Amino acid sequence: MRRIAAEHGVDLAAVPGTGIQGRVTKEDILAYVAKGAAPAAAPAATAPAVPRPAPAPGTVAGRSGLPLSGATLGPAGAFTGDELREPLSIMRQKIAEHMVLSRHTSPHVHTVFEADLSCVVALRARQAAAFAAQHGIKLTYTPFFLAAVVEGLKAFPIVNARLDGNDIVYHRHINIGVAVALPHGLIVPVVKHAEELSLIGLQRAVTDLATRARNKQLKPEDVQGSTFSVTNPGPYGGLYGLPIINQPNVAILSTGGIQRRPVVVTDEEGRESLGIRDMIYLALSFDHRLVDGATADQFMAGVKATLETCAFELG
Repeated sequence: MRRIAAEHGVDLAAVPGTGIQGRVTKEDILAYVAKGAAPAAAPAATAPAVPRPAPAPGTVAGRSGLPLSGATLGPAGAFTGDELREPLSIMRQKIAEHMVLSRHTSPHVHTVFEADLSCVVALRARQAAAFAAQHGIKLTYTPFFLAAVVEGLKAFPIVNARLDGNDIVYHRHINIGVAVALPHGLIVPVVKHAEELSLIGLQRAVTDLATRARNKQLKPEDVQGSTFSVTNPGPYGGLYGLPIINQPNVAILSTGGIQRRPVVVTDEEGRESLGIRDMIYLALSFDHRLVDGATADQFMAGVKATLETCAFELG
């Protein structure tokens, strides 16, 4: 009713109401307009509102004040009515189709593990400056996760396989798709032959793929051929995610945010104490057609052990 009144310039206070308890109905407004009643006076001019600074394209400030990116954050144009309709971009159409196909294809099951990342955090802190100076790129946590995944997939090749009808197809190489959030959508470039790469090699590959993805310089072969995938919602504050499997993979790992908090620590002699540790949740979504829960948990236990024992070499 308010929209109709506004369209005809009618002051609702001047319209006689015939509804329950004298309420004004749509018919009352139309009848009032049909009688040729004078429109409501235009509101007095007010001081212009101070405009807020527009966020950078593809970003919005989160609760922490950090810029969040990698999603469609709002309409591209200005509202001229109650709704604004925009067609999905080709990229979002492809993402939607791929996600629906995955849910339709794979019976998704999830398992969540907690890992103590204190050793990795300390190692990265000690080596970050020297690593950047020597190699010209930043040392992130991603190659540590990828290296742990490689060890897990070597031990459980069924998690690195795929289904083709009634056949299991095992892959000789480990090709890890790494989800990269972009302002206009999500893309999953692939680190090929990850089992052949050192921690430095994994970091170089991830940095190169992420940079080219953000600059729209990826080639078709850069996003094809993954055998396993990793996604990381942690930087934005998420504890963990339960992601949709990237077809035709049979599993995807989600790494949550690293949180420094008190936990019970057991030493080698079995004595318990309270310590401050860097903790993380790791979640695996897996295709129950091929991977059973026991296998998924054993794979995750291996990934957790690799991270917690800090079994990495930066050379």
